[in-house]
Amino acid sequence: MAFKVVMYTDGAASGNPGPGGYGIVLISGAHRKEIQGGYAHTTNNRMELMAVIEGLKALKQPQTEVTVYTDSKYVADAVNKGWVFDWEKKRFSKRKNEDLWKSFLEEYRKHKVRFIWIKGHNDNPENERCDRLAVEASRWDNLPLDNGYFLTNGDGNAFSI
Repeated sequence: MAFKVVMYTDGAASGNPGPGGYGIVLISGAHRKEIQGGYAHTTNNRMELMAVIEGLKALKQPQTEVTVYTDSKYVADAVNKGWVFDWEKKRFSKRKNEDLWKSFLEEYRKHKVRFIWIKGHNDNPENERCDRLAVEASRWDNLPLDNGYFLTNGDGNAFSI
């Protein structure tokens, strides 16, 4: 019998780019886990994708059946429409967030994952919780830099806080 998990994710960035955060709610039967984190200088899309990656990394059982609910068309469509697999074949040529997409594919392939897009800020309690976790994390003091943002998005400028 396969292990099953429902995952809700959300990402946020203030300024886009700016301080950002992600929030995750994992549910399996009666068990629930919340995860959040953030970066000092990042984008909303990076945080949306980071939420999924960190959620998948948190799973202990290989080949877990995961249903991911996200309000990110960027993430859901990239997988559901097969874009990310085409990007991978083309070695992510001229694609932003290459570092995260590579990390995503590594985690994605460890499990049986399906994505369901949900409208954000539409009174879905778990999506709203993820949003609160993401926004809260984006406001933490001493957030680390999102080095991948600078490397894969063509912004080689130094950034200091």
